[in-house]
Amino acid sequence: MSLILVTGASSGLGLATASELADRGHDVVLHARNAARLEKLDACVRMRGVVLGDLAHPDETASVAEQANEFGHFDAVVHNAGTMNGSDAIEVNVLAPYLLTASMPQPRRAIFLSSSMHHSGHPDLDPVLTGRGGSYSDSKLLVTTLALALSARHPHLLSHAVDPGWVPTRMGGPSATDDLAQGHRTQTWLATAAEDEIDPRTGGYWHHRSPRQPHPTALDPVFQEQLLDALRTRTGLALPHTGGAA
Repeated sequence: MSLILVTGASSGLGLATASELADRGHDVVLHARNAARLEKLDACVRMRGVVLGDLAHPDETASVAEQANEFGHFDAVVHNAGTMNGSDAIEVNVLAPYLLTASMPQPRRAIFLSSSMHHSGHPDLDPVLTGRGGSYSDSKLLVTTLALALSARHPHLLSHAVDPGWVPTRMGGPSATDDLAQGHRTQTWLATAAEDEIDPRTGGYWHHRSPRQPHPTALDPVFQEQLLDALRTRTGLALPHTGGAA
């Protein structure tokens, strides 16, 4: 069984992902923004443990990484946490996944939550560098690029981006038209399936377990490196240079 971290897992797709993985016998560490988010959350008893911190704040994200590292070397990290709040979109949706990636031993697998809205995002790195501006769509284009950049830089890492669909979670709202039950299944599959079942093995952009074509910018190796450079400059942290075991 695998040791798996799921961020933003106190509700919605994150909770569904963490719950299914735990039900399958995996050791799941559930991340929540704060302890209040866990009140009356029965799923916690099935988890290996819990880590707390608001990913909109880099110092708390660093604390989440420290707490997570106490559980050992993760087999997979599901970067599920996200927000549509424009003022926090870059920090939560892009900066936090990068900080966690740079602050933890590299897992075997990394899954990043994207969105079909990334297709309307702008490849602008100013919000990353300055901490100002950037829409939800922009953030999802950047995190998709991050997932594919990690795949290109570390071939042994199974790094993927997932569009879960427009599902009726608290974020998606009651008008969402996609199947809620399908919203988390690609993430759980990518985190645990045999490698020979996943095609492409790494560097995929997925929707309901089917590979799709991402925004062309996310596949551009020049922009991928520019994004990694911008994130390193903003955070002061570089990614590890070595990949996981073959």
